[in-house]
Amino acid sequence: MDEIQGLINRILKFREERDWKQFHNAKDVAISLVLEATELLEHFQWKSDQEMLVHIEEHQKEIGEELADILYWVLLLSHDFGIDIKGAFLEKMEKNTKKYPVEKARGTHKKYTELHNK
Repeated sequence: MDEIQGLINRILKFREERDWKQFHNAKDVAISLVLEATELLEHFQWKSDQEMLVHIEEHQKEIGEELADILYWVLLLSHDFGIDIKGAFLEKMEKNTKKYPVEKARGTHKKYTELHNK
């Protein structure tokens, strides 16, 4: 079993033991994902670049916990929707590789539509 499936199995066991599947409709799980992402954003709100660097160093554990919460909901959604998240990720990276070829994208933040118009 690959590591991602192992994480999904752990999430499913956690949910099953608490009988929480009854509460996990698509809308509410998606809302939970967004809420966790906003908790991550709170770490950076109103901070300068320098303050963010210090904050990341001093709060790495808490930031890691927020990222773990986000991953939890992503993996649960992918399972509940029947999506092979590893496969979807690899396909998306391949698509991004084509949308952002190194020779055009290196060192620029332009959107792919701007890169291909030149």
